[in-house]
Amino acid sequence: MSLMVDVGYLPKHAPFFAAVDRGFFDEEGLDVTVMPGSGSGNTVAAVDTGKVDAGWADFGVTVLNQGRGAQVTQVDLLQARSAYAVVAMSDGNIHAWADLKGKTIATEGAGAMTAMWPYALSKLGLADQDVDIIHAASSAKIPGLLSQQWDANLALSVSDGPAIDALGKVPVVLKWSDLGIDLYGNGIIFSNEELETNPDKVKRFNRAMQRAYLWSCDNPEDAADSFHKEVQGYETSTVVLALDEQCALNNRIGEESEPFGLMTDAGVQQMIDVSREFLGLDPNSTITPAQVYSNDYIDPLPTDEIAAP
Repeated sequence: MSLMVDVGYLPKHAPFFAAVDRGFFDEEGLDVTVMPGSGSGNTVAAVDTGKVDAGWADFGVTVLNQGRGAQVTQVDLLQARSAYAVVAMSDGNIHAWADLKGKTIATEGAGAMTAMWPYALSKLGLADQDVDIIHAASSAKIPGLLSQQWDANLALSVSDGPAIDALGKVPVVLKWSDLGIDLYGNGIIFSNEELETNPDKVKRFNRAMQRAYLWSCDNPEDAADSFHKEVQGYETSTVVLALDEQCALNNRIGEESEPFGLMTDAGVQQMIDVSREFLGLDPNSTITPAQVYSNDYIDPLPTDEIAAP
């Protein structure tokens, strides 16, 4: 099997490499290859067209593509909360949400987070003109922040925060979820055809992926070792920090006792509504939660501590 993640390899992807390296997939009789992505939209397209078997993609981007006809289904919510954030520097001008007015924030100019920025502003009681948004290439965002060309980046807490820490700086991470924007983050998707023809394989994949994910949360340094076997250039401390950020997204606030990975009609409908308002989903689209996701491929995990095979 092939699994495509959302972007090029980053420390946040350590659980996927641990699933392979530590034998979680092997234990389920699966031979899985992890592949880098180039944006969630491309990952969804690769699953939809059968170029890869499974994908890990932004929930909103997947909903948008489903509304446009992509024949894929969300089968495992590994991020119950969004990683969207404003990331600044501790020695800069932004330390809290109240500091944003009149500041300059860099974004990549496309994607779900940029499209949804007005949603965050509305939660803060700010208008578009209250914050100066400039567009920068992905590779320029952190260098521009370090050189004080702008005050903060629109970024993922699981990516830019650890990257800044790795440079010996202290990041300030303002999470959108703290504003009450508690949306679903990234989930596992399969094509509808694969679900119909190989449902047992999907169940085994989900079971292995969930166990590896939670094991990585409990054993971040060991998961970092698995990551380093495939990806170089990151200190163990950076990978551990990324995993800490990632694992904080496993459950929604107030729903910590809910089974890992499960989705609800209410949570999915919220994402559909946001996709209509901000992401370009056709307002006349009749897509429903039942067309977006299924919990049928998730088995309850054991309550005792998970051990690597």
